[in-house]
Amino acid sequence: MSVPHRKKVLLLGSTGSIGSSALKVARAIPERMEIVGLAAHSSADSAVLQARETGVAHLALYDEQAAAQARAALPDTVQVFSGAQGLIDLVHAVQADLVLVAIVGTAGLAPALAAIERGMDLAVASKEILVMAGEAVTTAAREKGVRILPGDSEH
Repeated sequence: MSVPHRKKVLLLGSTGSIGSSALKVARAIPERMEIVGLAAHSSADSAVLQARETGVAHLALYDEQAAAQARAALPDTVQVFSGAQGLIDLVHAVQADLVLVAIVGTAGLAPALAAIERGMDLAVASKEILVMAGEAVTTAAREKGVRILPGDSEH
């Protein structure tokens, strides 16, 4: 019997309800799922706790002040990115099989496109990026051989 591949997951929107649920799943099946990076908007305390729990080496906080707070709270071994560019930098910093995009609004579009460019599959939990740029996202995914999966029951 072959051992299933352990999926490396980058979680964008880790402190929201979908992100929290994904972390619960990862805790329940550590032999099948590893969180390799986290991103949140401005919940520095929650993001720091999640980074410590998962042992990730890369974290992004959209809010600059929250990112500074996380940098001060985490060891130097954890690279903390900030701002809109920080989400893209996070995607480029990690090796992931799947990127769960659970960022509310349009902020998830640029990191989603960066993930597709790197050949990472997407699980999309925020419909805004598909509503806003669905054709561009699906065309890029098709060209790179990337799967786009529903990350929420709404899809």
